[in-house]
Amino acid sequence: MIRRLSTGVKKFWAGVALLSAEMLVITAVFLGSLVAFIFIVRHTFHLKNDEMDTKTFELIRPYVNDTNTAVMNFITFFGKHDFLIPANLCLIAYFLFIKKHKWYSIRITAVAISSLLLMFFLKKIFGRDRPDDQLLEAATNFSFPSGHALMSVTFYGILAYLAWKNIKSPGWRWAIVILIILWIHIVGFSRLYLRRHYLSDVMAGFAIGFLWLVISLKVISRMEKYSRRKLKPIVEQPATTQLAD
Repeated sequence: MIRRLSTGVKKFWAGVALLSAEMLVITAVFLGSLVAFIFIVRHTFHLKNDEMDTKTFELIRPYVNDTNTAVMNFITFFGKHDFLIPANLCLIAYFLFIKKHKWYSIRITAVAISSLLLMFFLKKIFGRDRPDDQLLEAATNFSFPSGHALMSVTFYGILAYLAWKNIKSPGWRWAIVILIILWIHIVGFSRLYLRRHYLSDVMAGFAIGFLWLVISLKVISRMEKYSRRKLKPIVEQPATTQLAD
C-alpha cells in the first residue's frame, strides 16, 4: 500500500515537472479569467453595482478633446469587423496558399467564426444597453460583453500564438507577444474613451475572449493530433485491389 502510494506521488511530481513555465502561466491566466468573468457578471447583473463603471468615465472625462477623440477613433477601427474580417481572410489565405500550413488556417477560421457567434450569443443573453452619452456616432446594439475586446483578444491572440510558435529568438518572441498584449488593451481603452462600453463590458470581453481562445486552440490541437495519428496512415496507405470470388 505504501509502495503504491509512493509510486503515485512520484508519478504526480514527474507530471508536474513536465509542465513548462508557459503552460503554468496560461493555466493561471485561464483560471484568473474565469474567476474575473464570474465576478463581473455577479457584480454587474446580480448586485447591480455600476460604481466602477461610473468612476472610470469620470476619470477619463477631463482628457476628452478633439485630438484624443480622433486618435481613439482611429485605434478603435482595428477592433471593428471592417478591419478584422479582411485581416482574418488575409491570414487564412497566407497560411493556406503561401505557407501551406492548413492547420494554422483551420485554427484562424475556427477561432474567428466561433468567437463571433459567442459574442452575439452573450450580448443577446445579457441584453445590456450601451452608455447613454457616447462620443461620435452612437452604437445601438447590446453592450455586454465588449465585442471589440473579445474579438481583439481572439484575433490578436492568434497572432501572439503564431509568433510564439514560429519565432525562434526568445527576445523577439517575448517582445512581440508583449506588444500585442499592450495593443489589445489600447483597443479596449478606446472603447471606454469613446463611451461605447462600460469598463465591466471591456473586462468581460477580455476575460471571455482569452477563455475561448485557449479552449478553441486546445480543441483544434487535439483534432490535429488525432488527424495525424489516425487519418494520415489511412490516407497514405497504398491502395489494394481485391478480386471478388
